[in-house]
Amino acid sequence: MARRATDAGILAMECYFPQRYVPQTALEEADGCAGKYTVGLGQTALAFFDDREDIASVLLTACARLLERYGVPASAIGRLEVGTETLLDKSKSVKTTLMAQLFGAEHSDVEGVSSTNACYGGTAALLNSVAWVESSAWDGRYALVVCGDIAVYAPGPARPTGGGGAVAMLVGPDAPLVMAGPRATHAFEVYDFYKPRGDTEYATVDGKLSQDAYLASVDTCWSRLKAKLGAPAAAEQLGLNGSPADLRAFDYVCMHSPYNKLVQKGFARLLYGTAALGQPSATSVLTLSRRAAVGDFADDATAPRFAGDAQRWAGVPPAKTVGDREAEKCFVGLAKPDFEAKCAPSDTASRQVGNCYTAALYMNLLSLVSAKASSLMGARLLLFSYGSGAVATAFTLIGREPSGGSALALPPASPFTLERIATTAQLAERLTARTCSDLPTLTRALELREERYGQAGYEPSGDVGALAPGTYYLAAVDELHRRTYSRK
Repeated sequence: MARRATDAGILAMECYFPQRYVPQTALEEADGCAGKYTVGLGQTALAFFDDREDIASVLLTACARLLERYGVPASAIGRLEVGTETLLDKSKSVKTTLMAQLFGAEHSDVEGVSSTNACYGGTAALLNSVAWVESSAWDGRYALVVCGDIAVYAPGPARPTGGGGAVAMLVGPDAPLVMAGPRATHAFEVYDFYKPRGDTEYATVDGKLSQDAYLASVDTCWSRLKAKLGAPAAAEQLGLNGSPADLRAFDYVCMHSPYNKLVQKGFARLLYGTAALGQPSATSVLTLSRRAAVGDFADDATAPRFAGDAQRWAGVPPAKTVGDREAEKCFVGLAKPDFEAKCAPSDTASRQVGNCYTAALYMNLLSLVSAKASSLMGARLLLFSYGSGAVATAFTLIGREPSGGSALALPPASPFTLERIATTAQLAERLTARTCSDLPTLTRALELREERYGQAGYEPSGDVGALAPGTYYLAAVDELHRRTYSRK
């Protein structure tokens, strides 16, 4: 039995995204709406898959890259947890396909299955895995978390919000990204984005409702987290040391990103702030001398930075401003300096790849680590995860320099560090090395996916030559819907 773990969190990260993309400007030109997708959505490009890749191959490629590049053998993995909403089967977990390709029969003592709740599955998988490492059941091996999705929409205004990709994370003790402090969750019933039909890959979406549910979830999770951060034990654990429990307590923010403009709106809600719902206000636990330092609008609308137009909403319950375009514009503008400093460093991949559903938040986290690397040591990171239907959670990671201990003794020349995550991922280089495609190629690829969905007894016709070296791909589907895979 292994000793109880300390400083559990993310040891290593890798990702996978399609090799081909179409600039959003090409979609704007085709739809006659210049600026709608680049400015209105805040997106740069749309990555896409054809029928040669399914969710199993996408997750396989991400996992294989992590295990190979960090030199982690299959025998070192004691838990494999998957987060995805892109289902191949209504019963069988995709986890077993990953096991068959990467582990083999001799390494079958591996816990975990798949978590599904729209874009929240990756967070559920991560929380489960960290809890396992911290528990009495932990046997000293690593947990491997992989989350990813293929986001596709029917032709029309929603198609530019698609995309896809996967992120794999190694979880264990003595982590460079340790999960610490309280977290806050908001779970509620809403039909904003859901997939009730088994005959199509496309979701049923109420775009306005989904945006409002996302922003309301930011409000609720933020209010609850602030209340919990006000407790002395939580403040001490996160090293707040008398700092106010507001946005200034965090050095960086990573948020779930269906598209970048929604992230900007969500971040602005953090500045707006909210009084805690059904709990003591975070500010109520602050001393009177610190009260004037609180930076949220809902806590102190009289602060100098809120002078001017923002006063129109002084005293207005935050819930009444969700969906208010004038309030939104005002607070997005006020939050812009903080957004550029705290949140923009995390949006590199998501703006160029598109929506990765369960992997979106973690693609943003990897972008942040790639941009800042060792400068994140000692930094507090606020993460917000949202999955339609809906479940949302706000939680904290802290960057640190590992002491050198881990679940297993790997070569000391290759420690798990923030710098190693950044240099191993080579995120900027891989984004640059992709192939820029045209609109007819995108259209044909998505038509292939639509034609093949749910079929049996076929070999995909997508171009294997378009895949990057080392990519897993779907080789065939037999008459009983059993799938086989190959690797380029």
